[in-house]
Amino acid sequence: MSRRVVVTGVGLVCASGIGAEEAWPNLLAGRSGIRRITQFDATGFDCQIAGEVADFDALRWVEKKEIKKMGRFIQLAIAAADDAMAMAGLKIGPEVGDRAGVFIGSGIGGFDVIEREHSKLLAGGPGRISPFFIPSAIINLAAGFVSIRHGARGPNSATATACSASAHAVGDSYRIITRSDADVMICGGTEGAITPMCIGGFAAMRALSTRNDEPQRASRPFDAQRDGFVVGEGSGILILESLEHAQRRGARILAELVGYGMSGDAFHITQPAERGDGAYRVMKLAIEHAGVAPGEVGYINAHGTSTPIGDAIETIAIKRVFGEHASKVAISSTKSMTGHLLGGAGGLEAGISVLALRDQVLPPTINYENPDPACDLDYVPNQCRRAEVRYALSNSFGFGGTNAALLFKRWEEK
Repeated sequence: MSRRVVVTGVGLVCASGIGAEEAWPNLLAGRSGIRRITQFDATGFDCQIAGEVADFDALRWVEKKEIKKMGRFIQLAIAAADDAMAMAGLKIGPEVGDRAGVFIGSGIGGFDVIEREHSKLLAGGPGRISPFFIPSAIINLAAGFVSIRHGARGPNSATATACSASAHAVGDSYRIITRSDADVMICGGTEGAITPMCIGGFAAMRALSTRNDEPQRASRPFDAQRDGFVVGEGSGILILESLEHAQRRGARILAELVGYGMSGDAFHITQPAERGDGAYRVMKLAIEHAGVAPGEVGYINAHGTSTPIGDAIETIAIKRVFGEHASKVAISSTKSMTGHLLGGAGGLEAGISVLALRDQVLPPTINYENPDPACDLDYVPNQCRRAEVRYALSNSFGFGGTNAALLFKRWEEK
C-alpha cells in the first residue's frame, strides 16, 4: 500500500523576494520583480529585461572559499533549501539521513560558469580553466551540495527536462516516498541563467518579450498584447515527508500531494501540441491519479508563460479537461511577477500553490488588461483573491514536449 505524502516546508527565492516570508506577500500584492538586466551589459540585445533575484548575496549561506565551487543556480538552491528546511522545522540527524533524499531539477544549470570559463579558454588557453569548472556547472550538483549541507544520504538525483524539470523532481520525489524508498525528500528546482548566451539564444528564437521600456508590464500571461516570456532566475524547494514521519515529529503540515502526471507531446521540439493534447493528458492524469473529479479542483497555477501560442493552447487544454467547470476554476500565472524560471519554474510554482492552499488566498495574474478571445477564463486578474480551495493543480510544460502536473490538497486534520 502506497504511503501518503505531505508538504511541511516551502522555500522560495525569486524576483519577488528571498525567502517565502518575503516573496509570498509580494506575490499576493501583485508586485512585479522584473527589471532591466544588471548581471551583464544588455545593450544591443533585443530583450534587456529579466526577473533577477535582487540583492542576492551568497555569503549569507556559503563561505567565500566555497562560492567558487558553485554556479549561481547552486547558490540559489542552497538558499531556497535552507528556507524550506527552516519552515519545516527539520534537521536531518544521523538516524534519519539514510531515509532522507534530495532531488533538484534545472533546465540549464551552470550556464554562467560555462560562459565564464569559455572566455578564459579563449583568452588564455586551457591552463586558465578553473579546476572547479565541471562541478560548479553540472546540473546534479545542486542536489549534491544540498545533500552534503543537510546530511541527506538517501536518494540523490536531478532532472533536466527543460521547463518541466523541477515539477518532475517533485513528482518523482513523491513517488520515491510512496514506495517507501525514503521518508523525507528535499525537492524542487533552480535556475540561474540570466547570461548573454541564454538571453541572446531565447531572443534569437523570438520567444522573449521586447517590452524593454516597461519591464514590470512585460510579462502579461493570457493578455491579448502578450509578446513573449521574460527569463527569471531563482529556486523553489519543497520538503516532502511521509505522513507518518511528519506526524511522528509533530511537524506542521501545509498540504498533501495527491496526484502527479507526466506526458509527452511527440509533436514539435518547441511548440505545444495542437489543441493542447500533451497538456490535456498530463492534467487529466494527475487528477485521475488522485482519484478526484475535475470539478473538485478550485485553483490552477498555470504554466502561463506570456507567449502568444502557449497561453492560448493551455487555455484550450484546460477547457478540454474541466468542461463546464473550466469557467469556474481560478487560474493564475505568477510568471507575470517572477518571470519564467525555466527549469526552476515548477518548483517555485508548486511552492506557491501550497501556500495558496495553506492561506486560502490566490495570487493574481498581473498585467491582465486586454482580454483575448482565445483566453477567456478566470485568470484572477491583477488582484489576489480569498477563496475556499480544496485542490490546487500546478502545470509545467517544457521544450521537447515534456509535461508535468502536480495536484495538491488542502491539509485537513480529519
